Amino acid sequence: MCGICGVVSVSTNAATLHPLVVRMADAIAHRGPDDAGLYVNDGVVLGHRRLSIVDLSTGQQPMHTADEQRTIVFNGEIFNHPSLFSELQASGVVYRTRSDTETILHVTAADAIKGVERLRGMFAFAIWNKAERELLVVRDRFGVKPLYYHLADDGTFWFASEIKALLAGGAIKAELDESALPSFLANRAPMGVQTLYKGVQRLEAGCALRWKAGKVQIFRYWDLPVAGENGDTGLRDEDVSNEFYERLKESVRLRLMSDVPLGVFLSGGIDSSAIAAIMRDLGVSDLKTFSVAFEEREANEFEYARLMARHIGAEHHEVQLGRDDFFAALPLLTWHEDEPIAHPSSVPLHMVSRLAAQHVKVVLTGEGADELLAGYYRYRWTMINQRIAGAWRHAPGFMRGAVSRSITGMANGGSALAQKFSRTALVREATLEALYLDNFAAFGRSAVNDLLSTKTRANIGDVDPHATFRNAYDGRKGGMLGKLLYGDAKTYLHELLMKQDQMSMGASIESRVPFLDHPLAEWVTRLPDRFKLRGTETKWLLRAAMKPHLPDTILNRPKMGFPVPVGAWIRGPLKQSAEALVLGSRASARGVLDNDAVRTMFNEHVSGHRKHDERLWVLMGLELWHRIFIDGEDHASVARSLGWQKPSVMDNLPIMTPKATPKAV
Repeated sequence: MCGICGVVSVSTNAATLHPLVVRMADAIAHRGPDDAGLYVNDGVVLGHRRLSIVDLSTGQQPMHTADEQRTIVFNGEIFNHPSLFSELQASGVVYRTRSDTETILHVTAADAIKGVERLRGMFAFAIWNKAERELLVVRDRFGVKPLYYHLADDGTFWFASEIKALLAGGAIKAELDESALPSFLANRAPMGVQTLYKGVQRLEAGCALRWKAGKVQIFRYWDLPVAGENGDTGLRDEDVSNEFYERLKESVRLRLMSDVPLGVFLSGGIDSSAIAAIMRDLGVSDLKTFSVAFEEREANEFEYARLMARHIGAEHHEVQLGRDDFFAALPLLTWHEDEPIAHPSSVPLHMVSRLAAQHVKVVLTGEGADELLAGYYRYRWTMINQRIAGAWRHAPGFMRGAVSRSITGMANGGSALAQKFSRTALVREATLEALYLDNFAAFGRSAVNDLLSTKTRANIGDVDPHATFRNAYDGRKGGMLGKLLYGDAKTYLHELLMKQDQMSMGASIESRVPFLDHPLAEWVTRLPDRFKLRGTETKWLLRAAMKPHLPDTILNRPKMGFPVPVGAWIRGPLKQSAEALVLGSRASARGVLDNDAVRTMFNEHVSGHRKHDERLWVLMGLELWHRIFIDGEDHASVARSLGWQKPSVMDNLPIMTPKATPKAV
């Protein structure tokens, strides 16, 4: 697990590029505090920061082939490295290290893409071919590891694991890309290749990029299969659940590859509990589990995590946060995330990462299970809505109109029950946009339009905030559930994985996601819908497979996610600082949003008339990001200006400090 960066140019010499890449590597030192290195050659400089996990003594990067014609910088882990290592050695390949980095160099030697297809793991890497003067950049199938880039007008290509490295090297000046705002406001983060920065794109998951002579070519090497394509050919529940368990167990086993201690993030939910139970069944000794919760009872899952830790005999560790801890950390974590913090759960995730970093260097997590196995309630809600819509369209038009007007009126009057009914097909059109995209967006399409200022709308025109999801959905065969899961894997899951990566790497710890092992994901995707969502039961297959291994309390508990009581905090003790962020003079002067619309939303929320906690969170995050990245204000001074200065639990969770500065290798 590491951080990578680099620049290739047709016109700029290495002496000029060298100090720029040093600054880039220094900006992401938290990703790799154990070692650092540079490759410097004519028109190319590659940088690397290392967090040593496997092959501690000989895995330094950048790494070269024996003839020094190909050089790699690599972030991630190749979990089938041991089998590839044995196979390649048997075929006559001579290894100089025990590193999976060297395995990538060997398997991509003859045919880069066929070689990539053999890799099983999480990765982002760049390989420079000296003879061809060509750079190949590749990102793993689900996008577990990040990769951002900028292509300058003169053909110079910059890339890095984090956007802040591109800024530090001078690739771009931080400037808001207003065309990304609709997607950000609707989805809490820009979708697809876009970021909030002009000139910065991300390489999409499952894609490779080839740079040569100032030109870039991008191509997709992997995608999920068609959902449910195996059909319902008499598959027996018991057989499928048993096979799922064995496949998940294999995925966990592969992710135990490490020369350093490892543990598991344990929320007490079924996903992380399944991973922890399987680790125990695989014989992991001295298993360490880590949990985080808030002081508020409704946002505290410690009892379930403790129950599960006792069940598997783990050494359990906890950190409890208060609201002062939460808000004091926000500016720093905004800096770590590079873009506005999409999910409040990023804060507790970073805190538990820092707790874990005191004991281990690697953790396994349950990320990805919901998008693979239909774990979110919105899937169940949408399928129910689809059935309601099918029956409701046969009702007389006057009845449908009267019911819709009545529910809408009561919802506008503040009725919580009516507001829930307003999200059903009794009021909404029976379309993907109405029943799913707008229904579960922070801001629906019309709300986005109302929120943007007249100037912003004039600058960007009519931008569809759901375009990336819709393009993914519309291009798929199969039923609605499979399309929803695929669309979320292409959009929402990406943001969760970026949160997982940046919040854990901000604490210099590696996180691994067994549910996103690609052979497992392909197999599950091909199964019929009934193995994922059965009636109103979400994640049916996981529950069935883990029934012999988990306590009933864990199996049957309702899904909580990572509950953060932001809405109550904004109404209460943090009203003043929230108002300063979304309605203060600095936010108002930017001219990006309609200040009257923001004021109305804020007043409705603090009065209790309507809940706007998700929406206000998005706007607070946007302003924090503006201050830190666009205005260039130090995160500590931002915290002080908002009164977020109380002693934090972070003081007792030290950050790893780099041990080396980048050097040429």
